[in-house]
Amino acid sequence: MAHRILIVTAVAAEADSVSAGLGLSGLDGPEHLPLPGGFALRRHTVGAVRADVLTGGVGPAAVAAATGTALACAAIRDADGGYDLVVSAGIAGGFQPVAPVGTLVVSDSVVAADLGARTPDGYLTVEELGFGRSAHPVAEALTDRLSAALGAGGLAHTVGPVLTVSTVTGTAGRAAELAGRHPGAAAEAMEGFGVAEAAAAYGVPVVEIRAVSNAVGPRDRAAWRIGEALDALRRAFALLSTVFVEPS
Repeated sequence: MAHRILIVTAVAAEADSVSAGLGLSGLDGPEHLPLPGGFALRRHTVGAVRADVLTGGVGPAAVAAATGTALACAAIRDADGGYDLVVSAGIAGGFQPVAPVGTLVVSDSVVAADLGARTPDGYLTVEELGFGRSAHPVAEALTDRLSAALGAGGLAHTVGPVLTVSTVTGTAGRAAELAGRHPGAAAEAMEGFGVAEAAAAYGVPVVEIRAVSNAVGPRDRAAWRIGEALDALRRAFALLSTVFVEPS
């Protein structure tokens, strides 16, 4: 039986890089499967792995809705029960010097960095408030396997927490606050926690993979390397396509 992976990106350019990494584009491209709500999957088969690529939209709410739709449809349509793994993938800001521009980040946890409350005594997470959760840990065996594959392929990468924010960081003060509140944070993006929440609702493990396009902090558009990051994302998925799920 093929391993079944759902790979969720925010925008089409990220999905294009993932698909190119999977090695199926142009005339040999994937099957396109429509979903309710106007979503569509690009279905690839790579060896024993079936990888469905979904463009889910920007931000945790949009991508949670898209991911939940794909998971629900898979649970209904697939006789063998849907997906084995969900991957949130795309480009991101990297915390310096932990994750330099052009490198990759594999999450060891997916964290909602601004899901909580500000008080006179500081920031409180939803756990500290007494309801909800703000983090999804990633299985160490999975991160180890992905890190080993990237290392063997010569791709510079970091394993660490990936933060989900609804407002992208644009100041040095905010970057320092997040880094202080989340020790070891490697990257900041806008979708991972939404993907993780949807995956958790269906009991499917999740991991986030990000290519760093810019430094977290003051917005210096001249220093952004989006093309480099998209290429790093493509190269990552060329290496990782067959190692996401533990072999049977």
